[in-house]
Amino acid sequence: MSLQSYQIAQNTTEDPRLTEYRLFAQVTRALMEASEEERGAVARAIHWNRRLWLTLQSDCANESNVLNEQTRAGIISLAIWVDKHSRKVLRGEGEVGPLIEVNRTIMEGLAA
Repeated sequence: MSLQSYQIAQNTTEDPRLTEYRLFAQVTRALMEASEEERGAVARAIHWNRRLWLTLQSDCANESNVLNEQTRAGIISLAIWVDKHSRKVLRGEGEVGPLIEVNRTIMEGLAA
């Protein structure tokens, strides 16, 4: 089986929670690696993380989302915090660590 065929099969059969976990793992790894590199890498990782959270926020704001209202509100609140803290990091007024910790906590929830 070719790599492309494997990726297509994986995308069509993978559990959505596992997909979300994998994406959080990739973004979090980028944040961890970027925190030790130059500012450009940090900015790219921060923007990728912000896009992930913005997507989650948008999805949770949609009334057709199957999560309960309290969970959706919690995710939206976290997304707002991530955006605010990300701006602080980009201005040199905050650390990347708290963003990594929030992502790890979400990953623990997805793995449960």
